[in-house]
Amino acid sequence: MNVKTLLQRYASGDRDFSNAELSRADLKGAKLSGINLIRANLSRARLRQTNLSGAFLILAELEEADLSSATAIVVNFSGANLTGANLSYSKLSEAILTGTKLHKANLSNANLTGAILAGANLIEANLQNADLRGANLYGADLRNANLTNAAIADTNLRGANLTGAIVSKDLLKSGVGQW
Repeated sequence: MNVKTLLQRYASGDRDFSNAELSRADLKGAKLSGINLIRANLSRARLRQTNLSGAFLILAELEEADLSSATAIVVNFSGANLTGANLSYSKLSEAILTGTKLHKANLSNANLTGAILAGANLIEANLQNADLRGANLYGADLRNANLTNAAIADTNLRGANLTGAIVSKDLLKSGVGQW
């Protein structure tokens, strides 16, 4: 499927684009709230500044996709592959990222307040300055992740693997978050 067809169908009210082949698609700045992209291939797609609020990206392939500055509030990314994706400065509050692969993903300065990242693979992820307040990272794998200056007040980190993670010393002393 090409971008023009997707945007035309979306504009006419179609929201079901499950299993769509959109690798390397340029959807920069598109307004696609509520879209169904379950099992879609969006690897290396340009989704910078795209509005995906309320979208379904369950089991979607988003490897090395650019979602920087995207608005993805209450999006379901369960089981999606976001390995190496750029999500810097994105708005992901209350997003569902359960079991999501975020290995080496860039989540710096992202808003993840209230997001569910239970069981997510965040190995070597960049979470510098990310807002994780109230997020659920139960059982998440954060080995070698960079959490420098991340806000983790009221964050559930029970069962999370933080081996080798870079965490601000002040954060460790403060006792915030649930370990």
